[in-house]
Amino acid sequence: MPVVRGCTLPDELLYDVANNIWYRDEGDGTLTVGLTVVATSMAGKLVAFTAKKVGKTIEAGKSCATVESGKWVGPAKLAFDAEIVAANEQLTATPDTANSDCYGKGWMVRVKPADAAAVSVLVPGSAVAEPYEAKMAADGYAGCAG
Repeated sequence: MPVVRGCTLPDELLYDVANNIWYRDEGDGTLTVGLTVVATSMAGKLVAFTAKKVGKTIEAGKSCATVESGKWVGPAKLAFDAEIVAANEQLTATPDTANSDCYGKGWMVRVKPADAAAVSVLVPGSAVAEPYEAKMAADGYAGCAG
């Protein structure tokens, strides 16, 4: 599992490095989507999470959810056109679950890509260390707290 500047990035996931989002292929044509540990570390404790409605189609580069912490409010953007097929109600009720378990119970939404080949824009976990190191350096981000 790659660890970049103290931030863990599981091998089995796919990444949209530019937006600090991870994707897990569920094997049924859907992908689970969440914030990386880089995103939750940079944002701090999450205080609100609002997903778009199930059934809504989201265009590439548009928000599937709004995430809010004490120091940041912003969109969680999808890397490709997709339909939201599930939203994490537990995360809506307890947003800081994403801080303590961003790759597990802290997932945001599950999506069905409009085109199955669209996932090719994502970086596999096995190759994510170098792009993330470059992004952190460009953003002046020291890394995740130990």
